[in-house]
Amino acid sequence: MNVTKSGYRVFSANSSAACTELAKQITERLGVELGKSVVYQESNRETRVDVKESVRGQTIFIIQTIPRDVNTAIMELLVMAYALKTSCAKNIIGVIPYFPYSKQCKMRKRGSIVCKLLASMLAKAGLTHIITMDLHQKEIQGFFSFPVDNLRASPFLLQYIQEEIPDYRNAIIVAKSPSAAKRAQSYAERLRLGLAVIHGEAQCAESDMADGRHSPPCVRNTSGHPGLELPYSSLNEVMMAKEKPPITVVGDVGGRIAIIIDDIIDDVEDFIAAADILKERGAYKIYIMATHGLLSADAPRLIEESAIDEVVVTNTVPHEVQKLQCPKIKTVDVSMILAEAIRRIHNGESMAYLFRNITVDD
Repeated sequence: MNVTKSGYRVFSANSSAACTELAKQITERLGVELGKSVVYQESNRETRVDVKESVRGQTIFIIQTIPRDVNTAIMELLVMAYALKTSCAKNIIGVIPYFPYSKQCKMRKRGSIVCKLLASMLAKAGLTHIITMDLHQKEIQGFFSFPVDNLRASPFLLQYIQEEIPDYRNAIIVAKSPSAAKRAQSYAERLRLGLAVIHGEAQCAESDMADGRHSPPCVRNTSGHPGLELPYSSLNEVMMAKEKPPITVVGDVGGRIAIIIDDIIDDVEDFIAAADILKERGAYKIYIMATHGLLSADAPRLIEESAIDEVVVTNTVPHEVQKLQCPKIKTVDVSMILAEAIRRIHNGESMAYLFRNITVDD
């Protein structure tokens, strides 16, 4: 395809070479060249973007992978989008495989819903559409004032299980907490395997975090109007800390391959604790499958020293350094579905084909 006649351009908004690898893979599949631009940091850490070719009247796709320096990557995306907007681009579509701040999509005490703020910033900068993958909560799509295509990595991870895990028919899909059970169930149903759920005090699910609704002090206040007071017993019941049952595994994992399913693997302590309890219950191999492998801090070393046999993630986030530190980390390429999404959006074709065999809970 001739890039000058295709009617669209593909740019990378990353300033680091490691983060442009996915953009190169996508453009190779599309048969186009990566747009000419320069993204760099000034000596005072300000972000500067120079677009080196005309984009007037064209549809622009900005591919932005998110490295460890999340805030710099966000600023690069915003500045590039605004530069393209002021250069009279017709449409500006962000391809953000891992959407940052997606875990901050609920109110916590006196905090804020940062994911909503980021959605507003992207719209203000000039984006008109977003392609992403496996949002932490599907409801995040409602934060945006423009269309969002939330692709799924599950077909690629399912294919890996079927082709790369020996004797996968003897496996069992595991949710490391009750909140992850729906996603795990969608994998179990498509693979026709059993399901196990880890439940108990070692887990710290997001739903257990205080959200501010139970913020009044425990001391009973008798100075107010009597009709406005909560009964003392009810107040105590509301303010009582959640007591979790002892850790347990719901489901038989003895003599099986345990495959833990999640969307993000960042801090790995919970996964290691889950692997330990599964080993105690008789599982002889432990695999972890996740879409986004952030693998922050000492995650590679901890994985290498743990009972986990293999961690499989996609290349939505660059993690080549972590793979060098831990050979247990494997990568599944999802550039094909991102390239196909770009092609279909540009040609005005239906996206339904990319969601075939995808369950409601995936």
